[in-house]
Amino acid sequence: MTHVRPPAERSPRPLPCEGTPARAAPDPAGSGRGAAGLAASIRDDFPILRASFDGTPLVYLDNAATTQKPRAVLEAIVDHYSTANGNIGRGFYTLSHVATDRYEEARASVQRALGAEHPDEVVFTGGTTGAINLLADTFGRRLVGAGDEVAVCGMEHNSNLLPWRRLCEEAGARLVVVPVNDRGRVGLADFTAALGPRTRLAAVAHVSNVLGTVNPVREMISAAHRAGVPVVVDGAQAVPHRPVDVRELGADFYCFSAHKVYGPTGVGVLYGRRDLLAELPPYQVGGGTVKGVAHDRPVSYVPVPARLEAGTPDVAGAVGLAAALRYVGDLGWDAVQEHDAALVQYAVGTLREIPRVRVVGSPEETPSGIVSLVVEGIHPYDVGGHLDRHGVAVRSGVHCASTFLDDLGLLGTVRLSFGVYNTTAELDLVAEALRTVRPGVWTHEHPNTRFL
Repeated sequence: MTHVRPPAERSPRPLPCEGTPARAAPDPAGSGRGAAGLAASIRDDFPILRASFDGTPLVYLDNAATTQKPRAVLEAIVDHYSTANGNIGRGFYTLSHVATDRYEEARASVQRALGAEHPDEVVFTGGTTGAINLLADTFGRRLVGAGDEVAVCGMEHNSNLLPWRRLCEEAGARLVVVPVNDRGRVGLADFTAALGPRTRLAAVAHVSNVLGTVNPVREMISAAHRAGVPVVVDGAQAVPHRPVDVRELGADFYCFSAHKVYGPTGVGVLYGRRDLLAELPPYQVGGGTVKGVAHDRPVSYVPVPARLEAGTPDVAGAVGLAAALRYVGDLGWDAVQEHDAALVQYAVGTLREIPRVRVVGSPEETPSGIVSLVVEGIHPYDVGGHLDRHGVAVRSGVHCASTFLDDLGLLGTVRLSFGVYNTTAELDLVAEALRTVRPGVWTHEHPNTRFL
């Protein structure tokens, strides 16, 4: 990922000013069961939600970028470092064995959460970006040659676009982009039509990180398989919001990041069918990937997943991810999805009553915890900065998907993205702030400037 601190003109968190009303912390119990019942019962699980800045309580609505962490995850990480920290796999002593067991237990937890058939179909990576790059540089390089094609959807995050684009550029292949329609969706017929006789691989987002659009990935995978094409699914925005069963989807490869689903940063998952993973060469080489090394003999590598996890892995991160998946699982997917739907419906209804505010797409059709908006005549960075002065954290810009925003004819959007702890009371504060937003330095001096 590219680390950009946008807008140099953006001031640090401002002191209260005109249009920044003093307020108390939002009351999560002030709404109906669907939107607040879950949040009211668990907000105390998330210590950071008690934070305030310059006396302004935090309203955190940037969950599509990263989620906050419940105590269960924080405690699991601290407990690992406090009681079981040791290098895994190579130590012949008890502490190393305990650490190895916890790491493999975490792998089994991910297997169960995804409905995978075998634990060794789960490879730990640095995140979704790392998982897709691993596939592009191993599976992709073995499959894609000069004159071949790789199909991607027009809504992809850069992490599921650029690795395939680079692969095509280096292999002399063609990147085929399946268009999005005027509602920001990819039609199944358009996807199917893009699969030609030279298509070697397809890459699709399960859920758009810009609009929350849910692609019909099961049907897309089925269509690709009929054409003999394997599919890589970017599940980063799906796993936090809906149950994922990779076997039911028919997925060849499925990737996601821990930090999107209330786990720690720096760790993610590549699921791959066992037969496909078995064909992959090492992505990196080093400790833990070999059976033995001699200067005068060929190197013999261990089976997957260890062959794809060179060096010392983020054991505590894997343990934290397992704790996060258990946490969400204990909440119940019915409750999580009911909560998402209630927040999205409430947000859409509220925002559409505010002059100059336009909701992009139709997020209420398949709620996935994301609502993107534009304020006509005002740069997204000015809107984001204004909300920040009210203590509201949102993402403003192109969300690492500038090509998608180009297709939508937009400079950028302001994205509200929800977690299990968000409430309709917080959305009322957003609406209150949006009613007072005015054009600022970005609108007046940099009207066409945008960052990743």
